[in-house]
Amino acid sequence: MGIACWRHGRNISARITDERVADVRCDADSLIVDLMDGRTISVPLAWYPRLLHATATARARWEVAGGGYGIHWPEIDEDLSTDGLLRGAPAVRSA
Repeated sequence: MGIACWRHGRNISARITDERVADVRCDADSLIVDLMDGRTISVPLAWYPRLLHATATARARWEVAGGGYGIHWPEIDEDLSTDGLLRGAPAVRSA
């Protein structure tokens, strides 16, 4: 989706994005997050050990957090942001 506008004689197309969470699911290898703007992020479950080792039932019990820009799994105490997912940021490893 975009908005076309004129400025100094040029057509500028501004992309409107909405990085809030619409849906979350996991398959055998991936965490898949659908955003409100229609984009889908898919990252390896191996990046997030708590999710990787959780049961399918625990993975399915997620909540929207952070005003829509985050995901929280209460049973496994995992929190991810759409910003981090878009940047491709795996979980921080503890020493």
